[in-house]
Amino acid sequence: MNMGRRSGFEGLIRATARAAAAAERERKRSERHYVAEIRRLDRETKRANTLRMRDQKEAEKAAKAMYLEARQDEVLDLNSELKEAITSLSNILEHTLEFDDSIDFKTLKKIPKFEDFRTPEHLLPEAEPELIVVKTPAAWKMIFPWVKNKYLRGIQDAEVCYTRRKEEYSQRAAEKHLELDSLLSDYEQCKAAYLEEINTQHEEVDQFEQDYLSCVPDSVLTYCEMVLTRSEYPETGFPQSFRLAYLSESKELVVEYVLPEISIVPQQLEYKYVKTRDAIDSKARKIGEIKSLYQNIIAAVTLRTLHELFEADKASALNSILFNGVIDTIDPSSGHDINVTLVSTRAHKDDFMQIKLDRVEKSACLKSLGAHVSVRPDELQAVKPILEFDMVDKRFIDQGDALSGLEARPNLMELSPSEFEVLVSNLFTQMGLDTKLTRGTKDGGVDAVAFDTRPILGGKVVIQAKRYKDTVGVSAVRDLYGTMMNEGANKGILVCTSQYGKDAYRFCEDKPIELIDGGGLLYLLKEHAGVFARINRNY
Repeated sequence: MNMGRRSGFEGLIRATARAAAAAERERKRSERHYVAEIRRLDRETKRANTLRMRDQKEAEKAAKAMYLEARQDEVLDLNSELKEAITSLSNILEHTLEFDDSIDFKTLKKIPKFEDFRTPEHLLPEAEPELIVVKTPAAWKMIFPWVKNKYLRGIQDAEVCYTRRKEEYSQRAAEKHLELDSLLSDYEQCKAAYLEEINTQHEEVDQFEQDYLSCVPDSVLTYCEMVLTRSEYPETGFPQSFRLAYLSESKELVVEYVLPEISIVPQQLEYKYVKTRDAIDSKARKIGEIKSLYQNIIAAVTLRTLHELFEADKASALNSILFNGVIDTIDPSSGHDINVTLVSTRAHKDDFMQIKLDRVEKSACLKSLGAHVSVRPDELQAVKPILEFDMVDKRFIDQGDALSGLEARPNLMELSPSEFEVLVSNLFTQMGLDTKLTRGTKDGGVDAVAFDTRPILGGKVVIQAKRYKDTVGVSAVRDLYGTMMNEGANKGILVCTSQYGKDAYRFCEDKPIELIDGGGLLYLLKEHAGVFARINRNY
């Protein structure tokens, strides 16, 4: 091979080798770039995962912190509500001392509020129709007959259209006027009736005020009821139920007020969050503290009621108030509804209004008033009321004493019917019943109402007295039974100076009615009153 060809072949070999080397270097560079890119992506993925996990952990940590904070806030709210409830219960009396409990009669009057008349939109006045203006042609055009005729027809048509629209307008205006007058008439009638109603209501309030200031019994009762109804107690647990009776002769108000039960006192002392169990536990209040709070509440309600009624007494209608605080509940032993008296007191206005209620110890203040207060109200241990509310009746009258004067006239038939009723009432009083003689009525004959004050066995007793010579028939016993039902009495007693027929005894067989004939009456007078009387029916 000559030198020229050999030199060219070697150059080709070297070029091929260089190209191969360059390709190999490019391949390796691509591999390195690929590996580097893979590593970069892996690093970014790991970094992203790390950031996400860190954010997630921080979020979870934040969520836990927020949850714990929410639970702690829940505990704070519960304890705040608990504290607020105790404060409210402890300041029942103090709360009412901040207000004037008297009633302003002006506030009872309705304020007139009657909207002004508004004309309905469809009855509002319309714009009057206007005459259509026909454009006058130029003077040089008027020389043409057709132009002039068209102009004159336009004027005529405009006048006809205007006349028609004017008539329609006038007709609509008349119809609107009639409808508007009718609406105005109805409005004035409604307004007059409303103002008359307001005026009547104002007159009734004025009359009520006048009657109250004149101490008319029904108005005094209504006024006192309004005073107690307006009294603001805590929202739950206080029945604010009561009964009132007014004795106008002595100016005494008798109040039977339903007290809250001991369950009104929160059983929890405080709340606490237990993180390990994710639970809110409560610490129980001591039994002694609950009982003490409940006694304080009873005393506070009693003093508050007396204060509100005396302070509101603008008519000087109340010389005294007899207050019975009761609990309406169920006897666990019998399942019967029972009314338990926990406090009973009588307060005189002049003395009571001298007490500085904002400085007293409530229970001690009650004792100073001579109140009968249950020592165990939590167990519904009752006290004897100074006066039973059911023993307050407008029909009751002073019965006098017929027994002491009976020696002069031992023959019961010599007594008048009213004297005989007094005698029977006196007798049952001697026998241990709290007997009230009633005014003579024509409503079926309640001669006397007696109250057997024994627990469980006692109750209301209706007594009728018949000074008869002849046998008493079943009709009188039926009347007594009907009266018992009307009075809600537990028992009925019929006393007569003669005897009863068989039908009368048969009617009483399955009823709580006791028949006392003449012989039985004489025996009772001798045994319980030491009076030896007789019944001479020939008198």
